[in-house]
Parts: sequence; structure tokens; C-alpha cells
Amino acid sequence: MEPLSENKIIMVIHGPNLNMLGKREPEVYGKATLDDINTALKETGNHLGVCVETFQSNHEGAIVDKIQEIMNSHHGLIINPGAYTHTSVAIRDALLLLSFPVVEVHLSNIYKRETFRHHSMIAGVATGQISGLGGDGYILALEYLARQCRAVVHN
Repeated sequence: MEPLSENKIIMVIHGPNLNMLGKREPEVYGKATLDDINTALKETGNHLGVCVETFQSNHEGAIVDKIQEIMNSHHGLIINPGAYTHTSVAIRDALLLLSFPVVEVHLSNIYKRETFRHHSMIAGVATGQISGLGGDGYILALEYLARQCRAVVHN
């Protein structure tokens, strides 16, 4: 696929404990590490003609800061807020600042887990949600966002 005429940047934000992928509950989250997922995202981004940047933090405020930072410079966001999915009004409110598509991603199917995980504070402000497809969910989100970037360029 040829690169987009304007450099489109997709941010990927990984929330708390995702830095422990491959070690933490591999029966739930799989054996892939965060580095494995980020490498696959960047390679796929190159193929799709978009630049992929990644960020991980265990701290809610750092995630809010990153969302605010990308507000005027990026073209899409993939976010896995981890446990903050179910609790963070601050992250939800920060996402309202964005004028580009946001895809919420979860490695596990949050609706097949404990009841408290069934509610997402993020889903109501995200463009869409992908849950339960492991690392493939990130790639599907990236493919969607790259298509959205192409649609904007061609309109």
C-alpha cells in the first residue's frame, strides 16, 4: 500500500500492568509481550502507510497528559486503558478533547470476566471497541484507523 500523502500518526496507549504482558496471567492475556505487540503494530503501520507511536504507563495522570499532548498532532488513537477502563472519568474526559477516531482495545473479552469489568467508562466516547481478540485486536484497530486516515485524505 502506498504511503499517505500527509504523514498520518496513530498513537497507541497501553494502560497499567500491560508492561507485564507475557508474565501476568498468560492464560488470560497470552504469551506475547508488550514489545511483541508494539513491534507488530509498527510493522503493520509501515505496511499501511501510517506512523505508529506507542506509550505505556501505570499512572492515570500520565495517560491523561499523553492524550492532551496528542490532541493537535495525531490522527487516531488506540487505547487499552487496562483497569482504568472501569474507573477513570479523567481518561474519559480527556478523550472528549480529541477530534479524531479512538478505538478501545482489550486483549481479553471483558464481558466474559468478573462483573465489575463489564462496564467501560471509555466505550461511550470511543468510536469503537474491540475486546477478546488478543493482540490481533490492536492490529484490527490499526487497520480501521489507517482506512479512516485514507478517507480523510481522499475527501
